[in-house]
Amino acid sequence: MKKLIYLMVLSFSIIFYSCGESSAKKQKTDIPDLSKNKIEVIYFHAEHRCQTCLDIEKNTKYTLETYFPEQLKEGEITFRTFNVDKKENYAKSEEYEAFGSALFLNVIRNGTSKKINLTDFAFLNSSNKEKFTRDLKAEINKELKNL
Repeated sequence: MKKLIYLMVLSFSIIFYSCGESSAKKQKTDIPDLSKNKIEVIYFHAEHRCQTCLDIEKNTKYTLETYFPEQLKEGEITFRTFNVDKKENYAKSEEYEAFGSALFLNVIRNGTSKKINLTDFAFLNSSNKEKFTRDLKAEINKELKNL
């Protein structure tokens, strides 16, 4: 019995170790353009999503398209989604430590980048579109004033 458990642990260890990439093999992180002040709204998700995860993306898009269409058009605000299960998004997911659904603002101001993690907020308010929209809009407006 001990040998069976040992073999199972060893097998799982090998599988998990081989699934990870060494730092030499990791893809280059998508480095944001720091020359222009802007806000990047970034949403990470897994391949298979629950209703909450779908609502987070839907509410985020609604907020941006309804209240910030000019900023989106001008590139002052951008919205990007990344599927964390896709190999090409591994480096970006790792940079944000996003291994499932996660919502971030990346505020680029005067050549520096500040990541604001809104994941807890997004999960707590995903089913309340009005509150989600109001609070996300307020957070973005606060950061826009400081650009």
